Amino acid sequence: MHTEEKPHVCEMCYKAFSLQATLKRHLLTHTKEKSYACEICNKTFCRQENVKRHLLTHTKEKPYACEICCKAFSLQITLKKHLLTHTKGKPHACDICNKAFSHQGILKRHLLTHTKEKPYACEMCNKAFFLQGTLKKHLLTHTKEKRYACEICYKSFSLQLTLKRHLLTHTKEKTYACEMCNKAFFLQGALKKHLRTHTKEKMYACEICYKAFYLQGNLKTHLLTHTKEKPYACEMCNKAFSLQGNLKKHLLTHTKEKPYSCEICNKAFSQQGNLKGHLLTHTKEKPYACNICNKAFSCPGNLRKHLLRHTKKKPYVYDHL
Repeated sequence: MHTEEKPHVCEMCYKAFSLQATLKRHLLTHTKEKSYACEICNKTFCRQENVKRHLLTHTKEKPYACEICCKAFSLQITLKKHLLTHTKGKPHACDICNKAFSHQGILKRHLLTHTKEKPYACEMCNKAFFLQGTLKKHLLTHTKEKRYACEICYKSFSLQLTLKRHLLTHTKEKTYACEMCNKAFFLQGALKKHLRTHTKEKMYACEICYKAFYLQGNLKTHLLTHTKEKPYACEMCNKAFSLQGNLKKHLLTHTKEKPYSCEICNKAFSQQGNLKGHLLTHTKEKPYACNICNKAFSCPGNLRKHLLRHTKKKPYVYDHL
């Protein structure tokens, strides 16, 4: 379906809509029927979702947060109005969520996120995407082509965005700072995620156990604990993982690549966790203590070995060490 196609027409005023559900909601504006009432103040509404929104004015809950400044609102419409304060110089606004854009072409691409239409499909694996640019980037994962090279260390990448992120490791520049605690980040997205730790808002809830999370990515990761799904498979040995991060770590065992190096002695490691453990040998810090005799160790592996002296049993892997 094209974003400009509106096949559902109101027989009363001839206004057209792209979705039948939108037409049904519109028809209520003609009938003036208000069959949904608030149990607290008895105010009536045409639609059930309007009652739900209205109830937030009683509970003082503010589930709608601005992704730009993190200000929260009880009603989505209030958030939409607030977003306009950020859209100066962006004349093309989305009719659905009021998000504004500087160019009409960008607006058209944005509309696809509402229709869920993914018109650009990969001919190799049939994976579909909202944007043609995203498809082009995806195709590089099939060709293994790495067109973007770092001029400092000559490491190459398939995506320009990945190169830009990599360059920050050379400059050490963290341009995005939190106004509340002054913590700085390389990426704007990382700052936005961090800001939620100040608002304490957990806007992403699991529909199975109702556990809530600050970040959508954390919710997606949590959902895998219910499904036991392991969607990330290694193309070399077919071993599967529930988390993409674990797959990336595993791939290093095939490539023998060691991207994490110690700034003190230049020793390199395949995993960031191993580097962190190594750094403790320089700081002499021993954060892993035995619960029985209080002897401390710099590495969790050494603590595990030590515990065997108390238990006199075969090695056991402690999940939380």
